[in-house]
Amino acid sequence: MQTFVTEAVDWPDNAAALREQVRALVAEHGERNPVRRANSWTKADPEFSRGLGDAGLLGMTWPKEYGGHERSQLERYVVIEELLAAGAPVGAHWIADRQSGPLLLRLGNEELKRRWVPAIARGEAFACIGLSEPNSGSDLASVRTAARRDGDEWVLDGQKVWTTGAHVSHFMIALVRTEAGSERQQGLSQLVVPMNAPGVSVKPIIDLTGAHEFNEVFFDNVRLPANALLGVEGEGWRQATAELSLERSGPERYLSSMVLFLELVRYAQTESDPALVALVGRLAAEAWTLRLMSASVAAKLARGEDPALEATIVKDLGNSYEQAIPQLVQAAVDFGAADTEVLRSVCFYLLQVSPSFSLRGGTREIVKGIIARGLGLR
Repeated sequence: MQTFVTEAVDWPDNAAALREQVRALVAEHGERNPVRRANSWTKADPEFSRGLGDAGLLGMTWPKEYGGHERSQLERYVVIEELLAAGAPVGAHWIADRQSGPLLLRLGNEELKRRWVPAIARGEAFACIGLSEPNSGSDLASVRTAARRDGDEWVLDGQKVWTTGAHVSHFMIALVRTEAGSERQQGLSQLVVPMNAPGVSVKPIIDLTGAHEFNEVFFDNVRLPANALLGVEGEGWRQATAELSLERSGPERYLSSMVLFLELVRYAQTESDPALVALVGRLAAEAWTLRLMSASVAAKLARGEDPALEATIVKDLGNSYEQAIPQLVQAAVDFGAADTEVLRSVCFYLLQVSPSFSLRGGTREIVKGIIARGLGLR
């Protein structure tokens, strides 16, 4: 049976300089609202993303030929860890930099790569993922959005839902059914859809905090050139599930509630409550362990390995951790006392949004099934 083994991570020599560079950029941006800093990787700020592109901090591992910087996976890890710990508003470029760009580089034809990848690295092109559909829940294989060939074009009709960032995105990588009459995982393909193409419309979904991060996206007779096909026709299921593995191991899987933890540390320093001190110690120890696990996955990626199972384990444990923090803080802190306004506002915000953390990149039930198969348990 395979087990998860953490390993010593050989951090790059320039790690300290990279951290200082990121901290300076975040300080220059000047975001001080602690609620906005919480769950920051869904908060879009195109100007900040362009600043990261100007600084060479997007597309860090990509070939220079396509606008990248040919730096290491661990250098990139240092940068995203600092951005998330600071609560920087990285939502605009997040999906494009994390998975859409690498997917285009791996599977895209030359036209797609030239059109989109350099712009992503400059912080000028943002992406969304077209997976979920109405009435499908987590059953990704029930895709009904369809594309048919019409001469040298694809004609796309259907709907996607819960599409994060579609309203600020320039393109979508959509999983669609390209083989009429096919069922489940068969007959699926991925298409790259410009969001300004005629027939594409976006309708906002406002969450219970009043935020607009999710959307419905409608395709009405959308015509795309033949080269909009990403990878191989009919291989969409395999490609999409491989894409999901890119988003399961990063520090975003345990740092979404980190702003609340830091506010708890500040508050505990003003109190003489042993229970608070114990809670801070427990949460710090768990964060350190998750960091070691997540960084180990990054080290494997840097060596060209495929740590899909380890990445899924990090996601499952990390989601449990970041969802538990607001509940533990709520139980431990007397919010009627003085000097709890900031802590209270961040905690109450995360109590409302944290249930969604385990949905991103696959629900807990699906993730546990992947882990069980990886361990040979089913």
